[in-house]
Amino acid sequence: MVDIQGNGLVFLLCVPRSGSSLSTVMLQNHSRIFATQEMWFLMSLVDLAKAEPRPYGGNAIIRQFYSAMVSEDVFEQACRRFALEIYNGFLQGSGADFVVDKSPRYYYMLEWLDRLFPQSKRIHLQRNPLSIAASFKKVNRNSGNGFELIQSLQSPELNMRAVDLTLGLLRLNDYFEVEHPQAYEIKYEQLVASPKDELEKLCTFLGIAYEEGMEQYGRFVDTTKSNMFYSMGVGDPFLASHQEAHKDSINNWKSILDRQEVELYCRTIGADLFHRMGYSQQLEEAEQWTGVRYEASADQEIVERLTRQFTKATGCEWQPHYRIKPEAAAVRSEHERTDATDTQQASAPDPTLAALATIRQLEAALRAADHRLERGYNERERLKLQLASTQSKIQRIKSLIPFGHQLSAWASQRKILRGGKS
Repeated sequence: MVDIQGNGLVFLLCVPRSGSSLSTVMLQNHSRIFATQEMWFLMSLVDLAKAEPRPYGGNAIIRQFYSAMVSEDVFEQACRRFALEIYNGFLQGSGADFVVDKSPRYYYMLEWLDRLFPQSKRIHLQRNPLSIAASFKKVNRNSGNGFELIQSLQSPELNMRAVDLTLGLLRLNDYFEVEHPQAYEIKYEQLVASPKDELEKLCTFLGIAYEEGMEQYGRFVDTTKSNMFYSMGVGDPFLASHQEAHKDSINNWKSILDRQEVELYCRTIGADLFHRMGYSQQLEEAEQWTGVRYEASADQEIVERLTRQFTKATGCEWQPHYRIKPEAAAVRSEHERTDATDTQQASAPDPTLAALATIRQLEAALRAADHRLERGYNERERLKLQLASTQSKIQRIKSLIPFGHQLSAWASQRKILRGGKS
């Protein structure tokens, strides 16, 4: 079972098109692992306080409720309990001890993952960035949606695939830059070349024994877990056409991407990222093909534009170069919470606890008052601008009044001269 610290929970972290579906379909064949397609629900939880337009209205009320009445600590505890219900619900009756949450784009909230489940295990799945870009182009070409790498990187509007290929990769490699006992890196190319060896090492990291044949996912297509995996209809659409891992996609970027695409993409993310990820040889091949030697750092103009677009669209601001916490802060265990509750119920009311409850209520009232004051200040500033605009209009009208008097006098004279006829 997954506990409140995150023991029993495994996050498979990568950007889309990195091979997470292949990794998951092999991991789920282990009797002690429950793994299925993308869940993504933690991103919805972290964004719960962001009041999006709803058909029943109440956006301002919802926004005020979370900002003024619900503290960050209470919100975090509630999200943790909700997630635990989901994860442990999967484990019930499955016989498994571990849940693998394979959700590309969890790079969106790495800071929050560290706070929510500090003892969870995190697998960093790496793949050659050029192969990731090629996979985007291949999959979208076959689905009919289309994907233009150059257009995506240069778009004036937010394009999440461009964010995946740039900010997502940069952020994940910052996060895993330091070694951590709860973190493990695996490369897609090594996984497809030697699946058994890589899974044996991965199982050792998880603290479980490798089970023979788990990498041959074609043998498990009729199992309950496999049926759930394929019924989700997400992930790699080509996965079901193979029975086991193959190496056909390792270097196919050379036949899918053209020189202009390779040149722009390598310049965008910079040579240093290739070296950090362990793909120096692939970068050298790209340089030989395009005839360009790429700068070490990423193209700051493109990176900053994508960052502005992403922040504007999501309201999310990341800590720069955020790294996994060297020592995760402990969260009170469910057992400790239960013991504390039982003790409180069995004994007389504790004046300290009562005082703390009063403080929390007063803090909520203070946040609500502060929120109202802020709204009042904003409204006052809006009215001041409106008043200034109105006064400006009045002054313009008054400036025309002398000329208006002249017109009136001139009209009266004309009327007299014509015998009173207008």
